[in-house]
Amino acid sequence: MAKTNGKMIANNKKAYHDYFILDTYEAGIALHGTEVKSLRMGKCSIKESFIRVENGEVYIYGMHISPYEKGNIFNKDPLRVRKLLLHKSEINKLLGKTKEKGVAIVPLKVYFKGSLVKIEVGMAKGKKLYDKRQDIAKKDQQREAQRDFKVRNLG
Repeated sequence: MAKTNGKMIANNKKAYHDYFILDTYEAGIALHGTEVKSLRMGKCSIKESFIRVENGEVYIYGMHISPYEKGNIFNKDPLRVRKLLLHKSEINKLLGKTKEKGVAIVPLKVYFKGSLVKIEVGMAKGKKLYDKRQDIAKKDQQREAQRDFKVRNLG
């Protein structure tokens, strides 16, 4: 399980709603030009992105890093495909698991760990509609219990 000690840049909350997260991995991201400066400003979105393993390498598609405002010709395409940096053993595990039916690799969080940009990726299995309904009902119950607790403590 990857630990996020640094500054959070982007969080994919929808992934936790749509998938059961089976396992997580921490990976580096191959960045170019002024992309790190844009990330320091928090200009990143991973909501619509997905991850694939191709030819023994892992790539993220659809990760949007806005161009740096004060940049020049070194600004890159905001939606370009970026390589994720993982160990061979981790890549082989990801590749083996994705061959199972219904298992996908999804981006969960992008954050700084020291001066390095890291991404937490998860092995995920899609939830059925009734699973999502159960999660929503459970959250509603927890919210009600917290409200009741606050009301009792105030009175």
